[in-house]
This record gives sequence, structure tokens and C-alpha cells, in this order.
Amino acid sequence: MLKTTFRAGQTLTIGGVPTLKAEDFSVNICTDDNNIALHVNPRFQYHDDKKKVVFNSCQGGSWEQEIREGEFPFFHGTEFKIVIKFNGKDFVVTFSDGTNVVFLNRIGLEEYPFINIHGDCSITSFNIV
Repeated sequence: MLKTTFRAGQTLTIGGVPTLKAEDFSVNICTDDNNIALHVNPRFQYHDDKKKVVFNSCQGGSWEQEIREGEFPFFHGTEFKIVIKFNGKDFVVTFSDGTNVVFLNRIGLEEYPFINIHGDCSITSFNIV
């Protein structure tokens, strides 16, 4: 887990490459492991999902309603970019193919102290402005 503050008005850009046999990976913007404001989970083949991006949040250790929107712009071994603009009310997530998904800031804080990226990918770039 990376300790860094992500505030309303900022944009997070993450570049990476899924492994050749990736099942899934995730990006979490959170206060801790039990309070995740934004969970972005590209799933190549994970649980019952195949080539789906799952969005969710977690409060007090309880996962909330999942959202599955947009295309699946990820390919094994091919670089991706995820841009997350945080306006306080929503997180606007944009993928390499230009797909946008708006996800409500369900926890409602104006800043989050941790960003957690884990799973079957290598991160090549990370920037907050």
C-alpha cells in the first residue's frame, strides 16, 4: 500500500502492463483495507467474470454494490493507462481506449491517504497532479 494523499481536484495516472497470464489486478483508493472509496478491478478471467472491469467500494470491511460498465481495454503483456480524476463527488476513470466510467464517492471524504495496486501487473508509471 502506497501512502500518498489523493485529494479532490487531483488526477491520478497509472501506467502498467498485465502479466502474460494475468487473471486480474486492482487499483484501490482508500483510507485503509476496510474502507476503499474506489476499487477498479480489471478481470481477464476471475470468479465468474471474463474480460470485465468491476468497480466497487468497501465501507467498514463490507463490499457494496458492484458496477460493471464499459469495454475491456486490457490485453495480456500490453501497456495500459488508467486516469482517475477526483472531483470530490465522483471519481472519473478513463482507460487507454478513451472509455470513461463515473463512480460515486460513496465514502464522501475529500482526500484519501492510501493507494493500493496489486495483482497480475507491473506498474511502469504513477503520477498525481
